[in-house]
Amino acid sequence: MSEGPQRLDKWLWFARFVRTRVLAQALVEAGRVRINRERTTSSSRLGRAGDVLTIALPGGVRVVEVAGFAERRGQPADAARLFVERTERPPG
Repeated sequence: MSEGPQRLDKWLWFARFVRTRVLAQALVEAGRVRINRERTTSSSRLGRAGDVLTIALPGGVRVVEVAGFAERRGQPADAARLFVERTERPPG
């Protein structure tokens, strides 16, 4: 893992929330990502370790905490180490 901070669009792509960096930029610019509950439309905004991201994806809303950064997009197992899932699951 590399040192942060890192551009939001790159991090979303490296963490495999989207298939391409262009899709990551579009997601952020559409206002579908919040950093620490604050909506952002700047894909170049820097994310830092410990930031909580709320991401409105087509399959549902995900809440994750940034745990690390990467220098390139890797395997899904590597991507899973970049965040901690904070999405609340309904009981049942």
